[in-house]
Amino acid sequence: MALRDNTPLERTSSLARVASPGAISPSDTAIAQYAGRDLQPNRGIPLNLDWIDAVRVNTSAVERRAQTLVTRRTVKKDWQAAWLLRAITCMDLTTLSGDDTDERVRRLCAKARQPLQQELVQKLGVESLNVKVAAVCVYYKFVETARRAVEGSGIHVAAVSTGFPAGLSPFEERVNEIRRSVEAGADEIDVVITRAHVFGGRWQALYDEIATFKNACGPAHLKVILGTGDLLTLRNVARASFVAMMAGADFIKTSTGKEAVNATLPVSLVMTRAIREYAQETGMAVGFKPAGGIRTAKQSLEWLALMKEELGTSWMKAELFRFGASGMLADIERQLEHHATGRYSADYRHPIA
Repeated sequence: MALRDNTPLERTSSLARVASPGAISPSDTAIAQYAGRDLQPNRGIPLNLDWIDAVRVNTSAVERRAQTLVTRRTVKKDWQAAWLLRAITCMDLTTLSGDDTDERVRRLCAKARQPLQQELVQKLGVESLNVKVAAVCVYYKFVETARRAVEGSGIHVAAVSTGFPAGLSPFEERVNEIRRSVEAGADEIDVVITRAHVFGGRWQALYDEIATFKNACGPAHLKVILGTGDLLTLRNVARASFVAMMAGADFIKTSTGKEAVNATLPVSLVMTRAIREYAQETGMAVGFKPAGGIRTAKQSLEWLALMKEELGTSWMKAELFRFGASGMLADIERQLEHHATGRYSADYRHPIA
């Protein structure tokens, strides 16, 4: 069963075919497509203050639209299993604790390489998919450990930088932290913005900060964490999203996972609408990453539905969509086991690391 919208996926009897990345790939040459238009990776544009000043958000309308995703949209049976497999391939498996060790990171990487038990993979008949997560996300100290542990797997290593999670360390230290992470082998850099720039409407300062971070990333992709739980209003979220994209962000990300309020569907709707408008105006695609508070398989389906309905199937792949939700993996495994066997397994059978 497909989502009830204007672009349903066709029913297929092959779970592997439905869940495979190629099944919803928009084009062999473009990073994405929207409304029939090929989109290129984001290179950034000069700051357009008129665009930022014109941003308005109807909060009640956003909340009503977000509510429809949890009341009217559903996928069932083989389609649900396929979407859950897709959610795994879009995950950034993360450990960002003060008691992290090299051994914990290596265990996390082993789980990243084989997120599902082999017995379950065989029951589902998806051996050919080689299901694995998109990336592992660690502190700079563990970048080299993670890089060695995932070598040859195609899994990216992401490093949180710039004084994560507060982003209040001296600016030069934040920039140097990015450079050190890239030198250690990080493929992706998750940076934290200075939220005070948003509160004060200092858009040029925010743009310059992110552009400097982008330059320090070199070949690595830049994921910009807005800290939406701290930004107070949806208008602030939208304006910060546009500034980050103009400054060259490859992804915009909701949260660090450390705020009191993290990823929510209304905030995510505002950010995806900003991505859509930016794509329409510039011809460039920016990825989206909700992080924090996403813990269940059902929630993964809600966010995938959001991406499909607001941005299209091009954004239902790891190149443009990520979950920052390590705790969700165990519940996805349980749901897939129920799909394969008709029985739910205990949580302890699906440890993260």
